[in-house]
Amino acid sequence: MQLRTSNHFNISKHYFGQEQAPLLIVDDLVEDPDALVTAAKKSQYIKNSPFYPGPRSPAPLAYQQLILSNLEAQLVDFFQLPTTSIQFSVCHFSVITTPPHQLKLLQRIPHFDSLDKHGLAAVHYLFQQDLGGTSFYRHRKTGFESIDEARHLTYLQSLEAENEGPNLPKRQDGYINGDTPLFERIAQQPAVFNRLIIYRRNSLHSASIPSNLFNNNTPYTLD
Repeated sequence: MQLRTSNHFNISKHYFGQEQAPLLIVDDLVEDPDALVTAAKKSQYIKNSPFYPGPRSPAPLAYQQLILSNLEAQLVDFFQLPTTSIQFSVCHFSVITTPPHQLKLLQRIPHFDSLDKHGLAAVHYLFQQDLGGTSFYRHRKTGFESIDEARHLTYLQSLEAENEGPNLPKRQDGYINGDTPLFERIAQQPAVFNRLIIYRRNSLHSASIPSNLFNNNTPYTLD
């Protein structure tokens, strides 16, 4: 599969929250995003994560090569990574398919992907409907916006204590998409077609899933 960056390829750098976490946004990333959408629709999907609310399929190796050849140096510099070479740990087409009432508790609150602040996560939006985006959160009780080794135990103990409280998100609450008694939304990025966002894996985040998602066509994203 041949992939090239768009002539309108544009990078912008942002920071969010009290911790001023870095966020890189790349608009008009791929010259022919419809080719990626077609590849996604033809892929074989399996449910391979106990946390992601849907199945996934490996993205083309050419996609990883595109990211590294065009963004590696900027990612190392902007996120102050202690390396000059980046590797993908995973790279998937991902489809959200789990109805809100079937979510497990940990899928109804913001999450973090890793305790390592040097680990990066990315989402590439490959749908054109208004289907949400990605939000970042602060845990109200601890004030944490990211979780590292030093904060991990405190954060888990706080969540466990909140399990018995009246503010625990209930099954009927579905996907988190904004402020709740336990979490405050501190930043939100809308899902613009062919936009890539990159952030630290230890930031508390969640997809911004609209309540009418399952009245629309199934969205495809890369992450």
